[in-house]
Amino acid sequence: MKHFLVKTIANAAALAVAIWLLKDITLTGENTGRKILTLVLVALIFGLVNFLVKPLVKLLSFPLFILTLGLITLVVNALMLLLTSWLAGQADLAFHVGGFWTALLGGVIISIVAWAMHMILPDED
Repeated sequence: MKHFLVKTIANAAALAVAIWLLKDITLTGENTGRKILTLVLVALIFGLVNFLVKPLVKLLSFPLFILTLGLITLVVNALMLLLTSWLAGQADLAFHVGGFWTALLGGVIISIVAWAMHMILPDED
């Protein structure tokens, strides 16, 4: 359970940094409490997408991983962020990613910040 909580906090922090740095990734709400709740819910969706969908996409695109020496990972991360944005919209959450190039840059930012958060936060069960 602690591992799940740590990953969710890391994802929420990484998403918050991407929202702060990129104007085309938006999170809106009436007040700060609503924004934080939305951010945590989006982090949960993002974690679920990365847990369920990302391994399948990586498996199906394995030849592209070999061909591009792993650079296709950037595209896969961008697609996972766009899928998270779409699912958040379906769940009526005020989170939106404004296009593929924004998602690509956002995916890079989220990967770096999430990695740093995992280094900082304790993860032993």
